Amino acid sequence: MAIMQSTVLVVDDDPHIRDLLTFALQKAGLATREAADGEAALADIALCRPSLVVLDINMPRMDGIETCRRIRAQGDLPVLFLSSRDDEIDRILGMELGADDYVTKPFSPREVVARVAAILRRIARNPPPPTPGQFAFGGLGLDADGWRATWRNVEVPLTVTEFSIVRTLADAPRRVFTRDAIIDRVHGPGFAMTDRTIDSHVRNLRAKFALVGGADVIETRPGIGYQLGPCLGAPGAPEA
Repeated sequence: MAIMQSTVLVVDDDPHIRDLLTFALQKAGLATREAADGEAALADIALCRPSLVVLDINMPRMDGIETCRRIRAQGDLPVLFLSSRDDEIDRILGMELGADDYVTKPFSPREVVARVAAILRRIARNPPPPTPGQFAFGGLGLDADGWRATWRNVEVPLTVTEFSIVRTLADAPRRVFTRDAIIDRVHGPGFAMTDRTIDSHVRNLRAKFALVGGADVIETRPGIGYQLGPCLGAPGAPEA
């Protein structure tokens, strides 16, 4: 994950602090989102999948401790705690919940940005292993259980057939699949579908991924069929 392509969710009930941090993070080249409480943060996480959460501990409705518990129950999204209580109990509790770092108020925005960048660099060097049913290659991410495709953490809406085609290619990234082989994998042997239909699905896939910068997800092998592309990001979408 490239740091400059990361999105940070800032969660604090104080709008002044949110403004201060989002300005500093954006100045450092990071995209930002904001939430005023834990419930709003969880909804935003489910919708937009940020790269990291800067999370205040003392908030109404749902505090940062409970919010972090729920984040951890869903996965390994990095969390940096903010707190006005600078005591050992808070620090231990925060770290036991799985917080990646801890900053006390008042704080320097530059320090927060530096700590955020350090966490993102560490994750980039040591990405977590994919969970069962998940695939990650370059900018492409697939969640087979949730039938969800992403490009650099941005969800790409696919039909069931489109997702099945990408998953087929991703299951054997070095293999070149003929159109007949794709049809067999997606629909089962003997299913009536023409080569032109597969080509049409591939064109749609390329167009959808190209909109978010992933035009090289699928490669054409002339006279044979298709295989998974390098997934590094490329301008323009080639024809099927």
